[in-house]
Amino acid sequence: LQRFFFLSTEKKKFYQDVSISQGEGGVFEINLDRRKLKTPGGKLFTVPSEALAVAVATEWDVQRDTLKFYTMHMTTLCNTALDNPTQRNKDQIIAAALKYLETDTICYRVEEPPGLVQLQKNEWDPVMDWIEKRYNVVIGSSSNIMGPTIPEETKDTFRQHLASYNFWALTGLEYVITQLKSVILSFGLIDQHLTVEKAVQLSRLEEEFQIHHWGNVEWAHEYDLQELRSRTAAGTLFVHLSSESATIKRKLLQDLEFI
Repeated sequence: LQRFFFLSTEKKKFYQDVSISQGEGGVFEINLDRRKLKTPGGKLFTVPSEALAVAVATEWDVQRDTLKFYTMHMTTLCNTALDNPTQRNKDQIIAAALKYLETDTICYRVEEPPGLVQLQKNEWDPVMDWIEKRYNVVIGSSSNIMGPTIPEETKDTFRQHLASYNFWALTGLEYVITQLKSVILSFGLIDQHLTVEKAVQLSRLEEEFQIHHWGNVEWAHEYDLQELRSRTAAGTLFVHLSSESATIKRKLLQDLEFI
């Protein structure tokens, strides 16, 4: 079930200017001409930081004659955090995110062909080694269809780590996990151990191997790849803009291209 609050796919543009203003309680609002932006659920669209407001305003500012809502990932994530359409609390979001650990992309290994077996070992093992040392946990991998048995201690460690994020940041982190289908790769990305490009490449390792050997519809493959990178980058930026210091937020806005 997709839990992220999307708007309709496209709509004719109805404004000229986009601006940001500070509202009550220190939150920031987005103004389209003189109208305040609202969520699909009818709430006033407010975000907790100026940097996040700038990111959202940029998405609205770059739209042309038609609003392409499916490209506005930061707006979508804010709508999800504000409206919380499935009415989940932090514990429920954490539980949903941790379920991906049981089917984590890099925990499932093939037994053949030999080329893919070696590729998975070369590319995935270093990330597995990193996360096990970083969090002092045991995860492991398996070629069994049931996957590895994740120790309860590992789940508890990751549960405590996820609980350290606020509700907004958790919303973004769950989004990244659903894109990569991997808790391990998502943690590597949020911890800045992996780049967006590398995390996406590792999440698609088997698919890219098959394409290399059997070919593909080139334009469709490139489109899918760019879309996944865009969504993953937006989710990563959203996590940091929802939880980090003002200095880091400014740097991320400068360094990370999310649109």
